[in-house]
Amino acid sequence: MNLKYSLVIEATDDPDFFGFHSPDLEGFSGVGQSIEDCLTKADLGIDEHLKLLAEAGIPIPPINPNPTVVVHNSERIVPAA
Repeated sequence: MNLKYSLVIEATDDPDFFGFHSPDLEGFSGVGQSIEDCLTKADLGIDEHLKLLAEAGIPIPPINPNPTVVVHNSERIVPAA
């Protein structure tokens, strides 16, 4: 795997559902059934996302020379009192 951009993977209350997005690549996000699934889908999906940006004439962010992968629990929204 050769990720070009950093990736954040978030666990959810459902143990079979993870969300992911790239803080380096606006608009890129997805879902997977495991951390490994998210990594695979992100690796494949980034190139497709870059093609769509290019077709739309949207500037492509520079490749991150030191991308990171962060895995954490999703933030819980607490209702206002």
